[in-house]
Amino acid sequence: MMSACWLHARDAAAKASKRAGISQLHQQVQIQGGIWLQKSQLVKELAEAAGTNGKVAKTFVESYAAIAVRETKKNGLFVLPGIGRLVKVDRKARMGRNPATGVAIKIPAKKVVKFRVAKSVKDSIVPPKKK
Repeated sequence: MMSACWLHARDAAAKASKRAGISQLHQQVQIQGGIWLQKSQLVKELAEAAGTNGKVAKTFVESYAAIAVRETKKNGLFVLPGIGRLVKVDRKARMGRNPATGVAIKIPAKKVVKFRVAKSVKDSIVPPKKK
């Protein structure tokens, strides 16, 4: 159950963000107080860690993303060492149901991309329950 204050803040932020052109996901994270690493911040941290300038780090980030997309498209799999893997999955055609009318509909087969997080990363972010 959301409080009325939070709902009011969300609605006010939604109106303001529409005028500013900010995405709905971005505004939700801002409202809930979340902070995430943006591309420019990632580039800055990579440059500092590698002891190089921002231009080289930016080229690295953009090249890494382009290689990930290319290899996933070509091979159906791209491993990001120590992080996880991008996997192209073929979904079968299936029967679904329109929730508004209850009518059965056929959902066609399609290809989707999934990201599977490495176990070590998952365990470091969300520790497993102790038995």
